[in-house]
Amino acid sequence: MTRMKFAAPCIFGLESTLGFELKRMGAENVSVTDGRVTFEGDYSTLARANIRLSTAERVLIELGSFKAESFAELFDGVMALPLEEFIARDDAFPVKGHSIDSKLHSIPDCQSIIKKAAVERLKKTYRIEHFEETGAVHRLSFNIFKDTATVYLDTSGAGLHKRGYRRNSNAAPIKETLAAGIIDLAKVRLFDKMTDPMCGSGTFVIESVYKALGVAPGLRRSFAAEKWAQISPDVWREERAAAMALIDKEKPFKAYGFDLDTAAVDLTIENAKKAGVGSKVQVTEQDIKDLKPVKGAVTICNPPYGERLLDIKQAEELYKILGQRLAPDKDSPCFIITPHEEFERFFGKKADKKRKLYNGMIKCNLYMYFK
Repeated sequence: MTRMKFAAPCIFGLESTLGFELKRMGAENVSVTDGRVTFEGDYSTLARANIRLSTAERVLIELGSFKAESFAELFDGVMALPLEEFIARDDAFPVKGHSIDSKLHSIPDCQSIIKKAAVERLKKTYRIEHFEETGAVHRLSFNIFKDTATVYLDTSGAGLHKRGYRRNSNAAPIKETLAAGIIDLAKVRLFDKMTDPMCGSGTFVIESVYKALGVAPGLRRSFAAEKWAQISPDVWREERAAAMALIDKEKPFKAYGFDLDTAAVDLTIENAKKAGVGSKVQVTEQDIKDLKPVKGAVTICNPPYGERLLDIKQAEELYKILGQRLAPDKDSPCFIITPHEEFERFFGKKADKKRKLYNGMIKCNLYMYFK
């Protein structure tokens, strides 16, 4: 049984949430750091993490870490990695990555050196001079931080936020992984109802149903490592079957979405059907001024704000209306994400707790009302 070290990057602020997810699914030696969680396991762990994790951006195999203050050190470090254990003679191995606070700051140059070192290592292994790279994709990902280079293999392919249900979206959708993290923080599993008064393309609504019913978010998509020769198709079949067995189809959960925009309502309905949760979702066209709180439901929303769809004054008026229409308490809690630093003043109530999160490149606060 092959043992490996993995890394799962995540949105800043969701590290502990991702760590709990990994521990719940049986990952070993889970360690939380800024922007990522590391863990250990085998190929079954790899498949399970890709299929089940809701807050990870992708699942990476950590190949090695070493000091790299010069291109020579970077080349030698990559040359020492056991690339042939994963990359076959016909496989593709593109290179991507980033560098922060390091002497090697040119990304194109670093990519070129890593690619050259990988080619030289594999040439010696396979005794060939040219690689067609027509086979399965094994993307090499590098992170150089304060002159320490870490090289990974990307097992996910497309980012894990791409669940497969949201091919269409409105002007400013919230990322699925961020939505799932907020939903975890809101403890949606403890409720039988949730509402989003400004549902947009339906991300909070759909992810809430997934979380409440225990639906693995990766069940409806494929992953780069599924094409790798090293992993038996049986591993993926078994992990998908295990994830299916965890779904609580009988749970009486309902998600209610509202939006002023007819197109947003239609889009949420369409995306919910694609996600396979259409029967658990009810969407209504409604102005926030006419909102009537659903008693016993947890409310989660991402209202428009100045940097996004409305100007600042319009956003602040919207916050006032939200504060007037919502009456959060311990039985009907409310979780609102926004970058507006004075949200509480316009909402009219101080949050019981705040948490810093990033929505794309925008620093936000999650305002939590649960008392």
